[in-house]
Amino acid sequence: MNKIIPIIDIPYDTIYPRVIVCGDPGRAEKIAGRLENVQVVAKSREYWTFNGTYKGVGITVSSHGVGAAGAHVSFEGLILGGAKVIIRVGTCGTLQPGMPQGALIIATAACREEGVTAQLIPQSYPAVASYDVVQAMLDAARDTDAWYRAGIISTGGIFYKGLIPTNNRLMADAGCLAFENEAAMLFVTCSLKGVKAGCICAADGPCFEFVGSEEFDHYPGAMAKAVENEITIALESILKVEV
Repeated sequence: MNKIIPIIDIPYDTIYPRVIVCGDPGRAEKIAGRLENVQVVAKSREYWTFNGTYKGVGITVSSHGVGAAGAHVSFEGLILGGAKVIIRVGTCGTLQPGMPQGALIIATAACREEGVTAQLIPQSYPAVASYDVVQAMLDAARDTDAWYRAGIISTGGIFYKGLIPTNNRLMADAGCLAFENEAAMLFVTCSLKGVKAGCICAADGPCFEFVGSEEFDHYPGAMAKAVENEITIALESILKVEV
């Protein structure tokens, strides 16, 4: 019997080197639906993992839940299972004006505002995406009709704002494109383990600190198309990354 990796419950050596991750288990199932020869590897807590093939190449799809701490469990487990390149397909809130509903953001780096990576490595260590992964995603994005931008994003540890101001407005003034909850964790974990990483996110509107949760609109029509586009970009680009 194969030894099981804790919490995400996948057996060692049962996943492919190319891995696509997302927060929502339902989205993981949706991405897996774009594959052939799909098999369920495990469904444990928020961590749902599938194996399949895309254009003849083995791909693993796995969900990591919301937030850096839980996502760290996922990323470490997937790397133990054999991941060599991991691309996150997620959602985000915009930090810059003029971005349309369903804009796609390809992260080149992430500000480490999530409060977890500081327990792994000093804050002076950068959270950066792998250059060849970013380039592959840019190439794939050009073949879609998606509105997209590449640049620095910010990864935070909260979703709803509290009484203490975040650094979101500062990061917006510094030119950060978007705010989400897991990319910095992915970039740091993968860099420390010698694994390639990338992240693409569909923007469902300004972050809560700018508009307030009560006024937030998910733009379901625009988001559905954006998610389909980012899945296509992730699948097409991960084929081109050497592992």
